[in-house]
Amino acid sequence: MFGYGSLMWNPGFEFVERSQALIHGYRRSLCVHSWVHRGTQQNPGLVLGLDRGGSCRGMAFRIAGENWDAVIAYLRARELVTNVYLERQVPLQLEGRRSVQGIAYVVDRHHTQYAGSLDTLGAARIVHEAKGQSGPNDAYVFNTLAHLKQMGIRDQWLEEVVDEVERLRAA
Repeated sequence: MFGYGSLMWNPGFEFVERSQALIHGYRRSLCVHSWVHRGTQQNPGLVLGLDRGGSCRGMAFRIAGENWDAVIAYLRARELVTNVYLERQVPLQLEGRRSVQGIAYVVDRHHTQYAGSLDTLGAARIVHEAKGQSGPNDAYVFNTLAHLKQMGIRDQWLEEVVDEVERLRAA
């Protein structure tokens, strides 16, 4: 199982092993409009999706065979609520350059919640202004970046979005 956002530090399921992993052909992006937790339909926020292009460093989880069905059911209930994500089997490169197949949830570019590829300032403006049932959108983004840094994972684009949000706060 491949996590690129909150799944990395809050998987919510039992796993046998966890390892940093790299996926090619996808990148971590604030590309999903949040209409409930981090925004509203009138003022949507942005949450992470795994979008086409580039690469993404995240966390791979090995699941025990006897737990597989329960973990998949849990993740489908968690990730596929509005069907903005698609469950895909993808090649992952683990630490030590070992390759395995894994499951990842990638954004459905045809879904109405797909925000597209936003530039840094555009994403920062949305994140700065949106608030939903789970709180301000900027808290979600700042928390995500803090967890990534704790895990030793660098995401330059997300860092730039946070810098822009901080500039907007100061203005």
